[in-house]
Amino acid sequence: MAADKGLTFWQRLYLPEIIKGMALTGSHFFINLLLLSLRLIGIRLKGKGPVTIRYPEERRELAPRLRSLHRLTRREDGSPRCVACMMCETVCPAYCIYIVAAEHADPDIEKYPIRFDIDLGVCVFCGYCVEACPVDAIRMDSGSLDFATYSREDMIYKLDDLLKIEPARAKG
Repeated sequence: MAADKGLTFWQRLYLPEIIKGMALTGSHFFINLLLLSLRLIGIRLKGKGPVTIRYPEERRELAPRLRSLHRLTRREDGSPRCVACMMCETVCPAYCIYIVAAEHADPDIEKYPIRFDIDLGVCVFCGYCVEACPVDAIRMDSGSLDFATYSREDMIYKLDDLLKIEPARAKG
């Protein structure tokens, strides 16, 4: 094992490393400033420049597999497709889903939810609820990422709220 020689004078001063870091940061700044200036006057260099999206005027294209805001699907008659099997509530690692079941009038349908709440303030958007649902009643394909609120109570989406959410429109 080699003996530790200690730091040299320049290494203890850290000055060369500070200058290298400042030079790197400055070069990125001035190159991006030049490319942005060229872009503002109408010259675009393909694949060059900062990737800046001017949100909310410009929106990024979302990946098709992105897990966004939850929504509940409906049957042909308009009732919720959920059969209140409690699978999504059971599998949820964040315990953010709360379901209360009731007997359905239709003998072909055993149960239905009279209460279905999702607390998005607690949800980790893992998608386990979608995977566990045996009747494809819950989906995370709304494409909505704008659901910020000023209170915790507004982050709890109830059955009616979840049924109103529409799926994202496929571009094509």
